[in-house]
Amino acid sequence: MAVVDILNDTGDKISQIDLPDGIFNIDVKSSILHEVVVMQMAARRSGSASVKHRSDVRGSTRKLFRQKGTGRARGGDKKSPLLKGGGVVFGPDPRSYGYKVPKKVRKKALKMALSSKYQENKLFILDKIALEEIKTKELLKTLRALKIDNALILTDQEHEALELSSRNLPNVKVLNVQGLNVYDILKYRNLVLLESSVKGIEGRLQS
Repeated sequence: MAVVDILNDTGDKISQIDLPDGIFNIDVKSSILHEVVVMQMAARRSGSASVKHRSDVRGSTRKLFRQKGTGRARGGDKKSPLLKGGGVVFGPDPRSYGYKVPKKVRKKALKMALSSKYQENKLFILDKIALEEIKTKELLKTLRALKIDNALILTDQEHEALELSSRNLPNVKVLNVQGLNVYDILKYRNLVLLESSVKGIEGRLQS
């Protein structure tokens, strides 16, 4: 079992917790992490690039000049792709760039991301973060006590005061267990778990 100290919001050790090796201490393969992160980033692409094709351009369908006798190539209406203001032939249409990797691979990558933080000593577990009101200064005081300034904070339930207190800190993000993902774990230098969120992680990732 991986053993981690449980700290209070002043950075003092108050107890220890055993974390399952199958989630927090497995071999990390960068290729699997890369595959899942690329999948996540592809899903975030808007895919909204679009052009007007010939049928989308507004205008008369009247033939601009007669078919024969002008010495010019035969032409159609003003919406022709050959004319300025006409439709585009092979331009992009709205599309989704998202795709899926197998569920087992996604779960494995999440375990590897958590394990990487434990193995790099970047995993912190707090008994709680006591914020009675929205106060960025108080959250900053807790992070300074832990000697970190770049962190993903994981909670087991909605914590409005904590979420709003973190909004003005550019390198801090508060996330619920249900939204835990590989990209955010790797993006932030440190991972801070509230003790109550550990069971939620285990319940989500236990085979």
